[in-house]
Amino acid sequence: MNKLDRYPHLASIETPADLRRVPDDELPAVADELRRYLIEAVASSGGHFGAGLGVVELTVALHHVFDTPNDRLVWDVGHQCYPHKILTGRRDRITTIKKKDGLAPFPRREESEYDTFGVGHSSTSISAALGMAIAAQRKGDKRKVVAVIGDGAMTAGMAFEALNHSGDVEADMLVVFNDNGMSISENVGALAKIMAHATASRRLNEWRERAKRAIPKQSLFGRFFKRWEEHTKGMFLPSTLFEELGFHYTGPIDGHNMPQLLQALRTVKELPGPQLLHVITTKGKGYAPAERAQIEYHAVGPFDPQAGLVKKSAPAKPTYTEIFGDWLCDQAAADGRLLAITPAMREGSGLVRFSREYPERYFDVAIAEQHAVTLAAGMACEGAKPVVAIYSTFLQRAYDQAIHDVALQNLDVTFAIDRAGVVGPDGATHSGSFDLSFLRCLPNMLIMAPADENECRMMLSTGYLYPGPAAIRYPRGTGLGVAVRSELDTLPLGRAELRRRGRGLALLSFGAMLAPAATIAAELDATLVNMRFIKPLDEAMILDLASSHDAFVTLEDNAVAGGAGSAVAEALAAHGITLPILHLGLPDAYLEHGSREEVLSMAGLDLPSIRHAIRARFPQLTSAAITSVS
Repeated sequence: MNKLDRYPHLASIETPADLRRVPDDELPAVADELRRYLIEAVASSGGHFGAGLGVVELTVALHHVFDTPNDRLVWDVGHQCYPHKILTGRRDRITTIKKKDGLAPFPRREESEYDTFGVGHSSTSISAALGMAIAAQRKGDKRKVVAVIGDGAMTAGMAFEALNHSGDVEADMLVVFNDNGMSISENVGALAKIMAHATASRRLNEWRERAKRAIPKQSLFGRFFKRWEEHTKGMFLPSTLFEELGFHYTGPIDGHNMPQLLQALRTVKELPGPQLLHVITTKGKGYAPAERAQIEYHAVGPFDPQAGLVKKSAPAKPTYTEIFGDWLCDQAAADGRLLAITPAMREGSGLVRFSREYPERYFDVAIAEQHAVTLAAGMACEGAKPVVAIYSTFLQRAYDQAIHDVALQNLDVTFAIDRAGVVGPDGATHSGSFDLSFLRCLPNMLIMAPADENECRMMLSTGYLYPGPAAIRYPRGTGLGVAVRSELDTLPLGRAELRRRGRGLALLSFGAMLAPAATIAAELDATLVNMRFIKPLDEAMILDLASSHDAFVTLEDNAVAGGAGSAVAEALAAHGITLPILHLGLPDAYLEHGSREEVLSMAGLDLPSIRHAIRARFPQLTSAAITSVS
């Protein structure tokens, strides 16, 4: 980072209290410096980018008008929180964001008193802010509560549940509706079309306000104008939607016009009851490449701010996400019943190619994971073959639907679960630590975890052809470099693969842990099994190994509690077999952010940690072998 003497206004702002002493007419200069500082910071270290650029003026105005942290400011999702972090005492550490021991990538209560609610998943801000407002009212506190939510996050049902309740309880709170027409990619659905009218009608809204001031309210024309106004508001503006839900609607206003923002915020701050301020912003504002390519600049690695992002050559090995995307297109070509569903994660889940080649079979349901799963259930009821492409962390949001609407009815839905296990820089909110545990207990569910790229493709085909609910969970990033066959081959259901026959110890590896398990097995002359299936488990293999080995080690990149290793222990117990078992997996804790390798090390799942854990648990079986390689 360059020295702060290039940012004289920003250098004097350590907390929002300092910002509130800045005169109104200097705030545009503060915003300009904040934007330049943000560009330089993210260019040097990477991180979420476009969303933060779009809320620079809004962030400055909010902290200037409201008495934060006494007044509560709740950000939705949190992709846009970098300017907020810079203004709230974390300016000099902003380049550590997403790194081990650095700033969290999203608002986090433990990090700062200004982060009033921890986020990372979408559409929680209005519910949280309403809860704060109700609690404050009951205590007699006069503090203000503000939720900032984007139009992408507003597509989720939870946001509307909160809006519905807010209008009923009449709590004093403000919802700032940040409308930029984008989620990670373009917004979809009817709500996006309604909001598009707001941008087109901003001039109409300004004319309407001038006319209201000029025409006497009690005149004949004034009464006619009021009736006309109510009619046109319903035609051109989303105000009717929010006002029918009990909110006083203000806007839309230009979210990059500082005087307009200040005036509007000061006005709604003094109004009682639920308020909604609609601001129009541009994702990537102030950095031309990010404005032109809003999807690509949503989150970035380090880059040259003068040149922008440089197109990288394709990696030598395909990612698991790319393997899924290619398989989906190939399977769709072979079976016209296949339909693909994503909850607003077209790019992240590898659906770009499919959306272009099969647009009539592609369904982006916006940020609505619950709807995505039950939509798939409905499709399956009518003989379609839906594939739900979803991150592990986001499937958590549709757990009841997975149980009640899919598994209970034994419907033919395939879940392609990306980002399973350790994800790294995005931290605890995005870690896929629990899917094996929460899916394994569901009757009718087939669950698989590939050890390599070709196995991932085969498991996708296996799950797709299985006549019931099937889940294939695969990690972020690339695999071992195994060649991927073009055929749509399948695996025999519930059959593990014996990779190495040894003695003493048997290492039972689930999914992405096969590579370190193979190294350890070779060092110890241990047996190695690629388990492949979590449900149904290969009990025949387990019982055979139990009769010929002294101990088991299970390895998985899922929480140990209730995970794949627990399934092995349950199988042994069901047959009355007592055998020493060491379960290696993710600990009973939320994983901090860092690189994937750093997080695996913190979790005890890197090669040295695995070696040490096995040696400590079974010294009599391993001391000679491990001493030879230590």
